[in-house]
Amino acid sequence: MRLYLSLVAFLNIFCLTSAKAQSDTLFSLLNYNPQIIAKALTLDSTELTLTERTALRTYLSHPELITRTIRDKHSNSHNDSILAPDIEDVTLSPVVALINTDKGNSDKSNAESIMPLPGENVEMVVTKPKFWTVKGDYYLQFMQNYVSSNWYKGGSNSYSMMGNTTMEFNFDNKEKIKWDNKVELRLGFQTNESDTVNKFRTSEDLIRYTSKFGIQAHKQWYYTLQLIASTQFAKGLKNNDKKVYSDFMSPFTMNVSLGMDYTIKTKNDVLTGTLHFAPIAFDLKYVDRRELVTSYGIEEGKHSKTDFGSEFTANIEWKPIDFFKWKSYLYLYTSYHRFEFQWENTLTVQFSKFLSANIYLYPRFDDNTKRVDDMSYWQFKEYLSVGFSYSL
Repeated sequence: MRLYLSLVAFLNIFCLTSAKAQSDTLFSLLNYNPQIIAKALTLDSTELTLTERTALRTYLSHPELITRTIRDKHSNSHNDSILAPDIEDVTLSPVVALINTDKGNSDKSNAESIMPLPGENVEMVVTKPKFWTVKGDYYLQFMQNYVSSNWYKGGSNSYSMMGNTTMEFNFDNKEKIKWDNKVELRLGFQTNESDTVNKFRTSEDLIRYTSKFGIQAHKQWYYTLQLIASTQFAKGLKNNDKKVYSDFMSPFTMNVSLGMDYTIKTKNDVLTGTLHFAPIAFDLKYVDRRELVTSYGIEEGKHSKTDFGSEFTANIEWKPIDFFKWKSYLYLYTSYHRFEFQWENTLTVQFSKFLSANIYLYPRFDDNTKRVDDMSYWQFKEYLSVGFSYSL
């Protein structure tokens, strides 16, 4: 008999405990818990428990049943109040949260911090992250030089105009994948009274496309596959000379490299850019005009030349003050039989939103080209221009 009474007492205690647990679970499912909403809307891979999924389904399917809210356990020192009947009466809208995922922040605590407080009626606005960014610089610049016929040093009148467009289309999934695309277009014409052979000549001519696909390795370091392809729009001529020195697809160069990228980004974006280190690179040079192939280091009778080597590129922008910036592009390539160096520098002074002045400095070295009159392999180009500008 004593054993029977003990067993009955144990079963009564077990049933009461189970009933209380079920009651507490049911009780909690019918109360709004902002932490469940925050957990469901975060970008990380955290999975909801069975109880949380059931509660979320109740919020969405039967919001009229949810008339009370559980206090946030992080702001309440009494953790037992989560499932205790110490709750506050509020009237909740079926839509109850404001979530902004635009910056790709998957931090759960940040999502919880913007949950509505008890008694607040707010609407849920979930904005998609901006994976693509578009920006660009556009210039239309002019230069004019007038010299009177009796000028004591002599000279001739000249006029020039140049258009410059740089467009960037960059993808970032806010996690580990980046894909950067840049298109650079430059075309300038000049006319000079002293040139009696050519009415117009190009002073600047470039088509260049740069693409980088990167997978994050660690913080600012990325495993990167890079493509650089370039040519020009029109024929390249010299003063009082009908000979064509360059043309569209003469030359055309393409460089594909595999290496590491380092992203530079200082406070307030004063200094930004990337450094690309590539121990493996493939270089293709193609010349369509047969009479120009030897000028670019290609054997006579052929149109193209390929080799393998190593490469380093740097794209840097420095903007210490609002009206001045320096953009620099450095390109180094070696096949261990030849060496190519290019360093383009553009200094821009912005007078107003639509008016600016540019100084362009471009030293270049290429020991694969044909020397002219036993001159050095070093070349240099410079110009100063003033005109209209616009930036996105």
